[in-house]
Amino acid sequence: MTVPGTFRSAVEAKDLAAVTRVLDPGIEFRSPVMVKPYIGRDTVTSLLAVLFEVFEEFRYTDELVSRAPNGAGPPTQALIFDARVLGKDVQGLDLLSFGATGLVTGLTVMVRPLPAAMTLARAVGRRMEEAAGKAGKRADDGADDGRDDSGGAEGAGGPSGTTRS
Repeated sequence: MTVPGTFRSAVEAKDLAAVTRVLDPGIEFRSPVMVKPYIGRDTVTSLLAVLFEVFEEFRYTDELVSRAPNGAGPPTQALIFDARVLGKDVQGLDLLSFGATGLVTGLTVMVRPLPAAMTLARAVGRRMEEAAGKAGKRADDGADDGRDDSGGAEGAGGPSGTTRS
């Protein structure tokens, strides 16, 4: 069973495999710069890999854990962080929800100030599109089958909050 602290330790170690192990298969990742959540362990892991690259000088500064009344049910954890993105200071919060199995079922990220949040959205959006484009080229070996392989989580909208049509 996962406990609060395991996700934090994995992120601080930049150990993507360890982070992935604590994510529930149906995890939902929400952000203020995305219209719809990224859903599923593989999709969220891909996004977190990009965030590991984009965030500079990332460090958690505080941690809050809330227990359900009478100790019934899984806890909720808030991790406050500081980082830089393309030279801009970012402050943020990772809000984690845990399921009955102890795995992370929800991850909501909030960042400020707005200019840094928009810089983050653009940087992540570009990298997600590049990664999806490379995956699309590997999948079809360059053949044009009319599919939109331009990136983002399928049906979830891109990190900039836009959806593809």
